[in-house]
Amino acid sequence: MQILVWVFDVLFISSLVGVFPLSLAETTSPGVCSEADRAALLAFKAKIVKDTTGILSSWIGRDCCEGDWEGVQCNPAGRVTTLAFQGPVKDSSMYMKGTLSSSLGSLPFLQVLVISGMKLITGPIPDSFSKLTRLTQLVLEDNSLQGNIPSGLGLLSHLQTLSLAGNHLKGPVPPSLGNLRNLGMINLGRNSLSGPIPASLKNLHLLQSFDLSFNSLSGFIPEFLGQFRNITFIDLSNNQLSAHLPISMFNLVSLSYLSLSHNLLTGTIPEQVGNLKSLTSLSLSSNKFIGHIPASISRLQNLWSLNLSRNGFSDPLPDVSNRGIPSLLSIDLSFNNLSLGTVPKWITDRQLSDVNLAGCKMRGSLPRFTRPDSLSSIDLSNNFLTGSISTFFTKMTSLQKVKLSNNLLKFDLSELKVPDGISSIDLHSNQVCGSLSSILNNRTSSFLEVIDVSNNLISGTIPEFSEGLNLKELNIGSNKIAGQIPSSISNLIELERLDVSRNLITGTIPMSLGRLANLHWLDLSINRLTGRIPTSLLGIKFMRHASFRANRLCGEIPQGRPYDIFPASAYAHNLCLCGKPMPPCRGKKQETSQ
Repeated sequence: MQILVWVFDVLFISSLVGVFPLSLAETTSPGVCSEADRAALLAFKAKIVKDTTGILSSWIGRDCCEGDWEGVQCNPAGRVTTLAFQGPVKDSSMYMKGTLSSSLGSLPFLQVLVISGMKLITGPIPDSFSKLTRLTQLVLEDNSLQGNIPSGLGLLSHLQTLSLAGNHLKGPVPPSLGNLRNLGMINLGRNSLSGPIPASLKNLHLLQSFDLSFNSLSGFIPEFLGQFRNITFIDLSNNQLSAHLPISMFNLVSLSYLSLSHNLLTGTIPEQVGNLKSLTSLSLSSNKFIGHIPASISRLQNLWSLNLSRNGFSDPLPDVSNRGIPSLLSIDLSFNNLSLGTVPKWITDRQLSDVNLAGCKMRGSLPRFTRPDSLSSIDLSNNFLTGSISTFFTKMTSLQKVKLSNNLLKFDLSELKVPDGISSIDLHSNQVCGSLSSILNNRTSSFLEVIDVSNNLISGTIPEFSEGLNLKELNIGSNKIAGQIPSSISNLIELERLDVSRNLITGTIPMSLGRLANLHWLDLSINRLTGRIPTSLLGIKFMRHASFRANRLCGEIPQGRPYDIFPASAYAHNLCLCGKPMPPCRGKKQETSQ
C-alpha cells in the first residue's frame, strides 16, 4: 500500500506544469547568473557541513546559470528560477548534513524549490521563505527539519504543490495555509503535527491530493472535504481523529484513494459509500466502526483493495453478486465481530491476490479457492480451522506468504507441500507434528525467509543447514525438539531472529553461532544446554535481545556489550553463570562498566 501512495505522489507531482524540471533544458538560453542570486546559493552551501551526494561540489565558478551548477536553473535574465535536488530515500549513505539557510528567501524569481531526501538537514524552515512569492512548488520531503510550519507560507499565493512530509515538524497545521487557493497537492504526512484540521483549508477548492497521515492530529474529519470536487487522493491515516465519517465525503465521485486507518473513528459506514464510483482503494482499518458492512459497497466497480480490519463490524456480510466489486484483488476483514463459519463464495470464487480473514470465527476444513493460482498472500489465522493441510496449497503457484497460526490444524510436516516461491510460512499454535527435516532440507527454496512453527508438537532434532538458504526468521520454540544445535547454523547468514526456546535441546551452544552477523534476536531459554556461552557471540554487533535462561550453562558470561548489560533474568536459573550482570566469577574482580 505504501508503494501505491508513493507512485501516486510521483505521478501527481510530475503532472503539474514545471514540477521537478531536474534534467530539462530551458527553451531559451539562460543569461549570466545574477551576483545576488549566486551569493544566496553560496550562503546555502555554506550551511551544509557535509554533502555525500556530491551535488554541491559542482557549485564552482562565477556563473551559476551556465548549467554546471547541479540542480540550478535560471531564466534568460540570469535569475535563478529552480533549485531542485532529490536524494534516494533508501540509500543511507547519500545525504546532506546542515541547516536550511535563510538566504534562499533572497531568490525573488524562484518558482521551484525541491530539497528532498537529504535526510540530515535539520533546524527550522526559515521564515524568509515567505518572501518567495513566485514559488509554485515547495517540496522539502524526507529531511530532518524541526520546529513549527511557518505561518508565512500562507503568503505564497501561487503555490500549487506543498510537501513537507517525512520530517520532525510539530505544532498545529497553520490556518494560513487556507490562503493557498491554487494548491493542488498538500502533503504534511510523517511528522509530529497536532491539533485539529483547520477550518480555513475549506478554501482549497483546487485540491487533488490531501495527505496528513502519520501525525498526532485530533478532532474530527471536517465536512468541507466533501467540497473538493477534484480530489482523487485522501490519506488521514495514523492520527487521533475521532467522531463519525462526514456524509459529505461520499459525494467525491473523483476520489480514487481513501485511507482513514489507525484513528479513533466511530459509527457506521453509510450506504452512500457506494457513490464513490472512482474508488480503487479503501482502508478504514483499526478504528472503532460498528454495524454491518453496507451492501452498497458492491457497487464500487473500480475497487481493488478493501481493508476494514480491526473494527467492530458484525454479521451478516453483504451478499455480493458475481458482478459486484468486479475489480477486487485484495480484501482484509480480519479481527472484527464477524462469525463467518466458512469463507463466503463471493471471496473464494474470485481471482484475488490477498485474502485476510484472521479472527473471523471460521470453522471446519481449510477453504478451497476457485482461482488458487492468483493468490499471493493468505491470512486465516486466529480461527477454529481443523484437519489436514495436504491439498491446501495445490496450484497456488504465486503464493508468497501464508499465515495459518492459532487454529486447530492437525497434520504431519511431511504433508506440507508448499509452492517453490513462498517466502513466509506461519503455522504457530496448532497441533502440527513430525520432524523439521521435512521442511528444512537440501530442497528448501532459497526464497523462504520466515518459518514459524512454534507452539506445536514437533519432535526429532534440528537438521543440518545447507548453504544457500536465505532464512531471516526461524522460530521453532515450544515444541518437543531434542538433540543439539548443529554447527551448520552458521550457514544461515541472513538470519535475524532465532527462537529455539522451550524444547529439549542438549549439548553446547556452537561457537559458529557467532558468525551470524545479522542476528538481533536470540532465544535459547528453557532447554538443557550445557557448557559456556561462547565468546564468539561478541562478534554479533546488533543483538537487541538474547535469553539463555533456564538451561544448565556455567562459566563467565561474555564480558562485552550487549551481553554484560542485558538484564540478569536473561541468565537466571542456570548452573553457575557468573560475570556481569550476574555476580562476579570466583577469584575475579568485577570491573565497573565504562
